[in-house]
Amino acid sequence: MHAGPIHATLYTRNGCRKYLNAAERERFLQAAAGESPPVNALCQTLVFTGCRISEALALTPRGFDTEAGFIAIRSLKKRSRSIVVREVPVPTAMLADVDRAFHLTDQCPTDRLWRMSRITAWALVKTIMQKAEIPPGPHMTPKGLRHAFGLHAIRCGVPLNLVQRWLGHASITTTSIYLQALGPEERELAGRMW
Repeated sequence: MHAGPIHATLYTRNGCRKYLNAAERERFLQAAAGESPPVNALCQTLVFTGCRISEALALTPRGFDTEAGFIAIRSLKKRSRSIVVREVPVPTAMLADVDRAFHLTDQCPTDRLWRMSRITAWALVKTIMQKAEIPPGPHMTPKGLRHAFGLHAIRCGVPLNLVQRWLGHASITTTSIYLQALGPEERELAGRMW
């Protein structure tokens, strides 16, 4: 018997969330600030762009536009032969931290900034999450940071189509999972009930 398509969700089958909440995201950034400048820059890149860890590791100085305030991220999950690059706006303070860590104008524009494997970067992020006292669970991963970005953007009123573009989703249906979470408007409406 076919059970039908499995729809993406922000929770596992047993009800555990897959995203870091706002307090956990803030503690993660605080813990990352205590690391070396390149590690801190990697962590901020993951938090403020919602990119996949492999996409962050592929970034070169050419992808950082400090004047315009964005990072150009090559979508590595696209199946087509064409190169797809998305521009994600980021805080100027974050770009300044990346520049302090790498002196972007002094680097070869095509050299990767972070010369580590995906496995090493993944373990590094997990270690920083432990330092930030983020409780174990499916949210305690680099993908948890990606989900946190999408959810935070929606809760801040960013239109769904922009979140889709920033995350590099091929389908808006994928992005729509972030509409599932309770937002401030719903909490306010519920507050009126009680």
